[in-house]
Amino acid sequence: MSPTTSTHPPLPAHGHGHVTFLGAGPGDPGLLTLRAVEALAGADVLVAEPQVLDVVRGHARASVSTPELTVVDDVSTTVGIPVLRDAANLVMEAARGGKRVVRAVTGDPGLDTDAGQEMLACAAAGIPFEVVPGVATAVGVPAYAGVPLRDEQGADVRFIDARTASDRCWSEVGASDGTAVVSATLETVAAAAGELVAAGRKPDTPLTVTVAGTTTRQRTWTATLGTIAQTLKQAKVLPSPDGHQPVIAVVGERSAAAQREQLAWFESKPLFGWKVLVPRTKEQAASLSDQLRSYGAVPHEVPTIAVEPPRTPQQMERAVKGLVTGRYEWIAFTSVNAVKAVREKFEEYGLDARAFAGIKVAAVGEQTAAALVDFGVKPDLVPSGEQSAAGLLEDWPPYDPVFDPIDRVFLPRADIATETLVAGLIELGWEVDDVTAYRTVRASPPPAETREAIKGGGFDAVLFTSSSTVRNLVGIAGKPHNVTVIACIGPATAKTAEEHGLRVDVLSPEPSVLRLAEALAEFGAARRA
Repeated sequence: MSPTTSTHPPLPAHGHGHVTFLGAGPGDPGLLTLRAVEALAGADVLVAEPQVLDVVRGHARASVSTPELTVVDDVSTTVGIPVLRDAANLVMEAARGGKRVVRAVTGDPGLDTDAGQEMLACAAAGIPFEVVPGVATAVGVPAYAGVPLRDEQGADVRFIDARTASDRCWSEVGASDGTAVVSATLETVAAAAGELVAAGRKPDTPLTVTVAGTTTRQRTWTATLGTIAQTLKQAKVLPSPDGHQPVIAVVGERSAAAQREQLAWFESKPLFGWKVLVPRTKEQAASLSDQLRSYGAVPHEVPTIAVEPPRTPQQMERAVKGLVTGRYEWIAFTSVNAVKAVREKFEEYGLDARAFAGIKVAAVGEQTAAALVDFGVKPDLVPSGEQSAAGLLEDWPPYDPVFDPIDRVFLPRADIATETLVAGLIELGWEVDDVTAYRTVRASPPPAETREAIKGGGFDAVLFTSSSTVRNLVGIAGKPHNVTVIACIGPATAKTAEEHGLRVDVLSPEPSVLRLAEALAEFGAARRA
């Protein structure tokens, strides 16, 4: 039995309100716990701090309600901005209405004073709640900055919030030689360092200051208590309108520069902080973007192809009706979009995956197969070799009148023809209904700021996964600037890029998006070295 099923009571049935106080971690979406993902999937209402809304939103249902929290501060009140109800009231109101509420905070709820107050309010009102701990910001950020908080000597670790720390707190930390983890902002971190020196810490005590920790915007500066103000000024970080950004400062010998050089695993990733443009169709971009993130890059997806219904839908309607009445032995899906087109037609007729009963289903590759499984259909045939029409034909059985009562195959496809597959199936003795299920058209241009970034060198690299992505991107957004690294999936794509006046810097050793991302990472590592 897994620990998740054994230690957590089932979520209450609808009609009984319940609140989950959830730690969303310091910023990296990968640091959410399994329990957090489970709680989010069951939420009716999600009350999240603006900083972590994007981290948690993707794990909740599409129908989840996300009432907005307004930051209530003295400034808003003075200028008379109407203030929304505070989080505690939002949470309790929803729970009293029988909703399952998730209240998501940055870091860990146990270190969040507001969450503590909200828990007390729930307890007083008799509203059941649970707590899902998260990675505390003061612990997660130093780990990503390459600064261990303890060593074999096991010195004290003190956590200080510079906004609320009392004189007594500063003097206690100043008098000790333990590690101090200070939560401050870019503007206030030098003043916090001054407090520690005034309380007895030596000015040459090393410290690191990390902004946007655990995200691909993370930056860390190494200095001492006496030099941090100068360091931030020389790095042109201050003065700046971004001075209010939160930082975590670690004070103590373990944050020394020599040690950090060996331990800074995150900021030394091969593509750390690179802005990479991914011109693809939305369905296909996810796995490539995930791979780029694992190398530290910041992917920016621009759809270059849009999918539209066929100009004459009658042929597709006839084929779907034929599917239900037993006209076909096989149906072959050559793309995720083909699955989507058939699924939409099914929904239009009030059908579901049960209509595939008795029909053999083929998928051209893993992504198409995954889209079918998502629809509730397990494909009978996925190519064991190359994921293409040719690979599909290699494994396709010839028509056998003894075993196959029907000799017909339904092939829903794009308006771009698939002659190879049709000819191959006919050669194997099958009849093919080759039907246009959707059209691919050039997508509309991306927003002006994206177009300017493409032409002005705002992207460090752009990945081209086909000749059409080159043509379409240049057509809708213009030519990438010559400082941008151009990476292509294969020789044909590279040739198209060169024909458009682009210099190809990276060529994938094989036609796979994951190998393309890997080749770019190798290029980035070589450039860094």
